[in-house]
Amino acid sequence: MSSVQATGSSGSDVATQYEMVDDKRKRRMISNRESARRSRMKKQQRLDDLLNQMVQLQKENAEIMQRVDFTTQAYNQVESENNVLRARMMELQDRLQSLNNVLYVAEEVSGLAMDIPEIPDPLMKPWQLPCPSQPIMASATMFNV
Repeated sequence: MSSVQATGSSGSDVATQYEMVDDKRKRRMISNRESARRSRMKKQQRLDDLLNQMVQLQKENAEIMQRVDFTTQAYNQVESENNVLRARMMELQDRLQSLNNVLYVAEEVSGLAMDIPEIPDPLMKPWQLPCPSQPIMASATMFNV
């Protein structure tokens, strides 16, 4: 009987060990499921954050593109006005040169000394403007929308 008791008690120990292993396995499985759930939640949160960041960056990009378009339009307008002014300046320089030529002829014919101003060439000395410079009213934010 003692061998039966030993076997019985050792069978009980084995069953207890199986129950402990089974409990550990169940706890590990529950822990793994919970960890996987937390991992999926973190992944979803990261995805949501990235989507929100993408939307924000798209908005900022659209605003920057609007500012670039506005600045480009303003630049093109100023460039067009400058071209008109350059053409007008050249026309006026030609007229002034013609008038000076008439004065030279009149001076030679009449023999009277005339004060004929020299026509400055703005291309030779662009820093010396033929007319007094005007202050430019501008600010760093003048092209901001």
